[in-house]
Amino acid sequence: MAKNTGSSKFRKVDVDQYDEDKYVDENEADVDSADSQGANDAEVNTLLAQGKNLDALKLVLTCAPVASKNQAVKDRATNTAVRVLSSFKTAEIDKAVKSLDARNVDMLMKYIYRGFEFPTDGSSAVLLTWHEKTFAVGGSGSIIRVLTDRKRV
Repeated sequence: MAKNTGSSKFRKVDVDQYDEDKYVDENEADVDSADSQGANDAEVNTLLAQGKNLDALKLVLTCAPVASKNQAVKDRATNTAVRVLSSFKTAEIDKAVKSLDARNVDMLMKYIYRGFEFPTDGSSAVLLTWHEKTFAVGGSGSIIRVLTDRKRV
């Protein structure tokens, strides 16, 4: 015979805590730190003026404001990233993408998709070229990680 399973212990679990509307990521910082303000525009401009496009790209990718809740900061960072991406010659793009680590490749893909959302004059062609080269290095895994990540730039 079956054992009586009339236990009601499972009913003490608060299922409302798992509601997606109330979900708060445990790693999420509530305050905007200096790191989440994005790359310094003056520093990026200096690197671009010196012809150090790769250094400017790495600076923009490492200082991405993914933890910031301020949309203006994210918009400014996206505009800076698109400006840096536009400064590269087509022949330099492949070498630049291959020099990035996996985390920065994913961050680059985030900026590419964010740039597609708000295209500026001539940026779509540049972003498509960057997308092709980034996809060759990061693969479809990079695209999936970017599209499923809750933290946006």
